Amino acid sequence: MNYELRVCNTLDMNCELDMTRIPQHIAIIMDGNGRWAVERGKERTYGHQAGVDTVRRITSECVRLGVKYLTLYTFSTENWNRPSDEIATLMGLVLSSLEDEIFQKNNVQFRVIGDMKRLPEDVQKKLWETMEHTAQNDAMTMVVALSYSSRWEITDAVREIVWESCGKLIGQGYDVDELMASINEDTISQHLNTYFMPDPDLLIRTGGELRISNYLLWQIAYSELYFCDTYWPDFSEADLHKAIESYQSRQRRFGKTEAQVEAEEIGNEK
Repeated sequence: MNYELRVCNTLDMNCELDMTRIPQHIAIIMDGNGRWAVERGKERTYGHQAGVDTVRRITSECVRLGVKYLTLYTFSTENWNRPSDEIATLMGLVLSSLEDEIFQKNNVQFRVIGDMKRLPEDVQKKLWETMEHTAQNDAMTMVVALSYSSRWEITDAVREIVWESCGKLIGQGYDVDELMASINEDTISQHLNTYFMPDPDLLIRTGGELRISNYLLWQIAYSELYFCDTYWPDFSEADLHKAIESYQSRQRRFGKTEAQVEAEEIGNEK
């Protein structure tokens, strides 16, 4: 994994981007809402409300740039340990922010990953309605991670694989060697919540923290990582450009040597 710590310059709106190398999948850890509010003498919930406006702006800009998947870490399974009033506000924001306008205006499909069963029934209903209403949109897919953690996701996938494997052993005459051979990286990927989309090319974390926080651990094995100090409510289109510019400056090797990658690039240009 490649790590880079940069302070985002929100005044620079002229980042040079190679439009032929825009990451197809960007995942974001939207951190810093609470601290942003506290520094302004407000309740933490005020920061979450401001963060919703940033989601709208960044979603529109990602569509404009040609990003195909945008995955937003909205509420983790660990966040259920937060104060009840903050959780209630966050759930209310989920309901109020799921406006058809942002999706229909930008031709964006809406999807959810996470343990939806833990969410309030009215939130679940609204999530399913929004997914249904936007199912035909195809400019970009926005994926919201709600009640999500990567360890939960992987554990859930293992349970499904074990259940299916037991059925094969009992009912279809598989032997143990055949069954073991059938369980590989693709098998696990197909049982994850994210089975319908490619792994992230770029993972962005705002707010100055340098950790992944149990987010897409399987999927980011070869993602480019970008950290910035800017709190999520202040994260601008220019900051997004900075992250993409950093991504484009790197050589993605996927375990190969620099010379191998360069040789392949020369071959593709011929």
